[in-house]
Amino acid sequence: MTTTPLSNNGSHDEPADQPEASSVSPSENRSNENRPSTASENGPGSSKPETLSPSYKLSVGIILLAFPLMRFQIVVGIVFALLGLFLLYQTTTIRLKFTPTALEVLRQENLLKTFPYQDWETWKVFWPTVPILFYFKEVNSIHFLPVLFNPEELRDRLQTHCPKVAL
Repeated sequence: MTTTPLSNNGSHDEPADQPEASSVSPSENRSNENRPSTASENGPGSSKPETLSPSYKLSVGIILLAFPLMRFQIVVGIVFALLGLFLLYQTTTIRLKFTPTALEVLRQENLLKTFPYQDWETWKVFWPTVPILFYFKEVNSIHFLPVLFNPEELRDRLQTHCPKVAL
């Protein structure tokens, strides 16, 4: 004898394996899952987590700088090329996610580290015209990150989530 689970109203009328109706098709739902959220969708003060989009400018710039350096100093050029390739790999794998309470660092959807905003003392994006370094200081530690994400989105999210600690 087989039994069917009770529905919400306590009767056995509805089959348990019927999917709920949805206004979004499964393919649309899947395409939106992995897409980074933007400031215009979430707006300042939003409680949704916001993932910054990647920026390849720094890594590609270092790789391009390596070629002329190789003509004069082969070892220095190779070091710059390797650094640029490493940063290129990091750009494709590392993501910053701003949640309502903390900055999360992820590698391919795996959480690496969480930095609660309440522990931040100060932050700064160095060289505004050519942003290459993001600095922030917590109560017990200092952090430097290369700018491997969209610098405008980074500044906007920082101003939204922790404006009082900006340098």
